[in-house]
This record gives sequence, structure tokens and C-alpha cells, in this order.
Amino acid sequence: MQVWKFGGTSVGKPERMHSIRQLITSTNTRKIVVLSALSGTTNALIAIGESAKANQDDEAIQRIKDLKDHYDTFIKELYQTEAGLAKGQAIVDKEFSFIRSLANIKPFTSKQDKELVAEGELLSTQMFEAYLEEQGENSILLPALEFMRIDADGEPELGAIEEKLTTILGQHPGKQLVITQGFICRNPRGEVDNLKRGGSDYTASLIGGAIRAEEIQIWTDIDGMHNNDPRIVKRTFPIRELTFEEAAELAYFGAKILHPSTITPAKMRGVPVRLKNTMQPDAPGTLIATTTSDREIKAIAAKDNITAIYIHSTRMLNAHGFLRRVFEIFEKYKTPVDMITTSEVSVSVTIDNDTHLDAITAELREIADIEEHDRDQTIVCVVGNFSADKEGVAIKVLDALKHIPLRMISYGASEHNLSILIHSRYKAEALNALNERLFYYEDAMKDIFTAP
Repeated sequence: MQVWKFGGTSVGKPERMHSIRQLITSTNTRKIVVLSALSGTTNALIAIGESAKANQDDEAIQRIKDLKDHYDTFIKELYQTEAGLAKGQAIVDKEFSFIRSLANIKPFTSKQDKELVAEGELLSTQMFEAYLEEQGENSILLPALEFMRIDADGEPELGAIEEKLTTILGQHPGKQLVITQGFICRNPRGEVDNLKRGGSDYTASLIGGAIRAEEIQIWTDIDGMHNNDPRIVKRTFPIRELTFEEAAELAYFGAKILHPSTITPAKMRGVPVRLKNTMQPDAPGTLIATTTSDREIKAIAAKDNITAIYIHSTRMLNAHGFLRRVFEIFEKYKTPVDMITTSEVSVSVTIDNDTHLDAITAELREIADIEEHDRDQTIVCVVGNFSADKEGVAIKVLDALKHIPLRMISYGASEHNLSILIHSRYKAEALNALNERLFYYEDAMKDIFTAP
């Protein structure tokens, strides 16, 4: 059994839903199909919630009307029979009636907000399943709210998900296509909740891990994960193979195609993940698995909105416990650290969430001297196979960036990551320079020295 996930752009138009049906029925493999909300819907629902919270009732009503108009038009192009259209219209009418009732609740709390945002996935999956039924496909809709659970810390309960999902699937052994929602779940109170933005990827991975799937396929509008950011760098190419560790590094440090949490459940259960393009379904995409080719440098990613904190204290010298006290402060405010470098009397760290920066700084000043923070920083991450016996990797990276001021360098903590902190104004220049030096320079040199 395989798990196939389709994102918002992949289901964002009626003709794309038609294409998805052709894709999922092109092989006889039994599939669980995970769908996101139609592109733009989640943002629209969030805006409706903001209006409701602000008691801007007329604005909320208008926003609901505008979104429903979009769906009314959508279903007229999706269904091909009068019976299909009637069923689709009934789904849209029912869900928008519920959306209006939610927006009218006073006070409008986070509970209603999460129920409201979940409507995007509930709409897309019901509409798609009704379309499959219209076309005579052997399919069933399996609500994610029946099996997807998170704990009090917002973490998925993989064991409970596996138990519930296995039981439910066993009740429908003859169904070739199982449709379910990404993103949404229930919390320990039984309330509707979610896996945060981008969580449909996470849903697919959790399901794939729970059922020990043959493969998880993440379908987007991009031909796999690229070796660099194609929005900034002209000469990029899809990466054909990555390890789980390499893919996790790239996702965390800015590769937009993949949600950072996606890899973990798949890696735990050894389930390969394949990134595919709905616009070019025959393209090979990117395969993420336990082992891959031995290419040394795989890709480059960049993470923006970084703040660097520089901590100095003579109490670090020949003393134990100082770093523990520093990181206890970050732990207290639930602020993860991205990079860290140390010397005899200094430690520098970066964070990507400055919500509690003032409080963190105040507590750090009780044990150390703090320089003025560097904001508007970018972490540039070079990912590949950098095992201890590999030579020359750092030299290539630093040579490419010799004309750019570097604030921090982190190398050696991972066999898959060399990270450099720069000011964000140098981001485009750095990505292009690294791209040419790491992926094209050696080929160009070979051409020069082998030319007749």
C-alpha cells in the first residue's frame, strides 16, 4: 500500500482534480490519498477568523460569501453529471452553513478558529470523493479526525494513530482508494486541532509510517527538490536521491518543497519518500531513503530572519556548567537554537524566533556580557555526505564565499551539514557563488583541460 499526498496547488483547480484522479488510478496499487485544502482556502479561512475575533461581522460575512462563490464556481467545472453536481453543491452548502455558524459564535475563541481552518481540508476531500464516486471509482472517504491524534505538547501519537488506522482500514479491505484529510487532527480533549502550517506532508508521513507503507509520495507543482533555490539561482537542477538526514537538513534550512517534520515518521519506519510533480508526472522527482548515491555535495539551502546572539564571559574559562546555564534560559522560553560556535570565553548562537528575545537577553546578562544582536541574518546551509574522511569540502565552500563577510561557521557537528551565517543582503550573491563553485566549476575545469 502506498500513501500519496497532494498539496493545495495540486487540487487548486477542477482540471487538476481531474488529473489527480487519472494519476491515482493509473496503477493497481492500493493507495491512501491525502489532500490539502484548495490553494488560497486556508488563508481565506484565517482571514474570516480574524474578522470574527475582531467582531467585524459584516466583513466576516462578506469574506464567507466571496469564498463560497469560489467553491460554487469550482464544483460546476469539477462534476460532469447533474447528480454529481447536486452532491457537490450539497457538500458546499453544508460546510459553508457550518462556517457561518462558527463565525457567529461570541466570543470567537481558538477552539472555533481551529474548527474553522479545518474546513478547507474537509471541503476538498468530500468534493474529491464525490467526484470519484461520480466516475465510478472504488474509493472511500476516511475522516482524519477518526484516527489522527496529538498529545498535550502538540506531538502526534504515532502508536495510537497506527492502532486506530489499522483497525479502520481492516473494515474496508476491498477499497482501492482511501481519501483522507491532511493537516487536521484531534487533541487530547477531543477537539479539532491541526499539525500547523504545512502539516499535510506530516500527515502523509505519519500515515505511511503507521501502516509501514511501500512508499510515500508527496505531489507538488515542482519537479522534486532542487540543488538550490530556483527563485534566486538560475542554474539549478532536481536532486534525484537524498538520505533522510540530508532531506531533513534541507527542509529545516529553507527548502520549501518539504515540511521540516515530514521526514521523521518515515525515517523511523524506514519508508521511502518520493517527491513528484503533478504537472510533470513522468519526471523522476526526488527519492528520499536510507541510502543514496555517494555524491559528495547534494544541495544548498538558506534560512532567513535569523538573529545572532553573542555571549562573552570570563567565567567560561576552565569552568563547567556555564553552557548549561545559557541553554537553560533558551529552554525556559522554548526558543530553539539553530547554530552555535564557541571559543574559550565566548559562545555565539542563532535563533529564528525572536518573540522572547528581550527576556532571554535580560537573563543572559545576569551571567555574561551580551553584544548588540545581529538581526537580518541568513544561514546558508550546504548539505551532502561530509564524513570524517572526506577532504576539501570546507575549502570549496570558503573559496566560493571569499568575497563575502562571514559571521559564523558551523562544521563537524553533522556529517551532512556545513552552515555559514551571513547578512541577508549577501544571500543571493552567496547562493549563486556556491552554486557555480560546487556544482559547475569542476566540470568546467575538466572541459578546459580535456579540450583538444
